[in-house]
Amino acid sequence: MEKKKGLIALSGGMDSTTLLYHAIIDLGYDMKAIAFDYGQNHKKELGFAKLQCEELGVPFEIIKLDFLNKISNSSLTSGADEIPEGHYAKDNMKSTVVPFRNGILLSVLTAYAEANDIGSIFLGNHAGDHAVYPDCRKSFIDAFKSAACEGTYNRVKLMAPFINMSKSDICELGFELDVPYELTWSCYRGEESPCGKCGTCVERTEAFLDNDEIDPLYELQDWIKAVTYYESLYEWLVD
Repeated sequence: MEKKKGLIALSGGMDSTTLLYHAIIDLGYDMKAIAFDYGQNHKKELGFAKLQCEELGVPFEIIKLDFLNKISNSSLTSGADEIPEGHYAKDNMKSTVVPFRNGILLSVLTAYAEANDIGSIFLGNHAGDHAVYPDCRKSFIDAFKSAACEGTYNRVKLMAPFINMSKSDICELGFELDVPYELTWSCYRGEESPCGKCGTCVERTEAFLDNDEIDPLYELQDWIKAVTYYESLYEWLVD
């Protein structure tokens, strides 16, 4: 029997990468991945997305959306120095919003799926995104599900199975699926090493700690260095 075809917006981060594994292993989809270059500071995430697809043998494509950088005043596209520190729940994290980004990305995915006879599109948004990003909320996802279905001949289906899950829940699922998290990137600053203090770094670190694990992006072979790093980060989080 022919497998169901799926198309995923793959950023190269933990959430979308775990979703790619989930779609293939748990849901049985034949997947294709698209990464979007919209002028983000952390463009190196696209290389990690490509690595994951090579690891899985999944077709991969990058689509450029340069206009998002031109019409947005988001700190995600205005330079690494503009990226705020702290949890996503804080007001300053609103500067990382790229207006209607998911709406635009999902529209492209829907059109691509319609043109290539792909039945489902996948988005890795989760519960922790909702406070800051309106186009990650369930109400938006439900509305777009209807729009994608009604606006296409093959009634494209939007799949967002992590909508009510926390980052820690996703991380736990990823460990069950043997996701190589050392081949994922989350930091918004796009520097050589994760900054450890921007919203996505903080959330990622907490997800690993909640699962009694240490992020493999750090030099884990030097255990003392890793423990020292996490102790200092914990103190920063508590403060």
